[in-house]
Amino acid sequence: MRTAVSTAPQAGGPLEPVLRLEGVHKIYGAGETRHVALDAVTVDFHAGTLAAVVGHSGSGKSTLLNIAGGLEQATSGTVTLAGHVLTRMGPAELTRTRAGFVAYVFQEYNLIRTMTVLENVCLPMELSGLPRKEAREKAVEALERTGVPRHTRKFPDQLSGGEQQRVAIARAIADHRPLVLADEPTGALDSANGEHVIGLLREVADSGVACVIATHNPEVTAAADQVVRLQDGRIVAAGAP
Repeated sequence: MRTAVSTAPQAGGPLEPVLRLEGVHKIYGAGETRHVALDAVTVDFHAGTLAAVVGHSGSGKSTLLNIAGGLEQATSGTVTLAGHVLTRMGPAELTRTRAGFVAYVFQEYNLIRTMTVLENVCLPMELSGLPRKEAREKAVEALERTGVPRHTRKFPDQLSGGEQQRVAIARAIADHRPLVLADEPTGALDSANGEHVIGLLREVADSGVACVIATHNPEVTAAADQVVRLQDGRIVAAGAP
C-alpha cells in the first residue's frame, strides 16, 4: 500500500484548514486506457497560507486543483471546503458552494470573449448576488492592483496573453473568497509582471485567504509557505519550502 503524505495540523496546532483532501483518488478511463491521476492524496491548506503544488507535467497538479474546487469529482476520498464536504454534494449544491467559496485563475484564462474586461471581472460577483455597483467598484480596484486599469472597456481578444492572465487574476481576487486556486498564474507573464503577480498573491494570502498555486515557477515556490510535490499522482514531499 502506498503511504500518503499529510500536512494536517497536529493537536493544539492551527485551526481547521480551509481545504482538506483525504485519501483522494482520481482515475480516468478503464482497462488499457486506465490512468491514475491522483493516488491517495491527503493534504491540508490553511487560511493565510500561500501553497505551491509542484511537479513535472502530468504529475496531477491541475487535477488536484480541479478536484479541490469541485470542478471534477474524485473517484474516491473526501474533499472538505470550509467545513462543507464537496464529495457528498449534488450538482446544484456543489455549484452554490463553489460560487461562494472558491475563486479560480485558469491556465487558459477562461475569459468570456463577448464581454469587456470589466464585465468579466464583475460576472462571478454578480452571479453570487452582489449588487452591480458594488461589484464594479471591487472589479475596478482589483484591475488597478493587477496593473490593467486602462483596459476595462476592451475585450479579451484585444489584450496580450499576459494582460489576459492579469485580468483572470483580478477576477479571482476581486471578491474576498476563502480559497483561491491558480493554475500556472505566471506562465504567460514576463519576469517583471510575474514578480508583480507573485507579490499580489502573497498579499492575498496574507489577508487571510488560502492560495493554492500549481506551478513550475521556482520564484512562486520560493515565495510559498507550503510546498506540495507531486509525482505520478502521489504526494512525495510536503512542508515548508
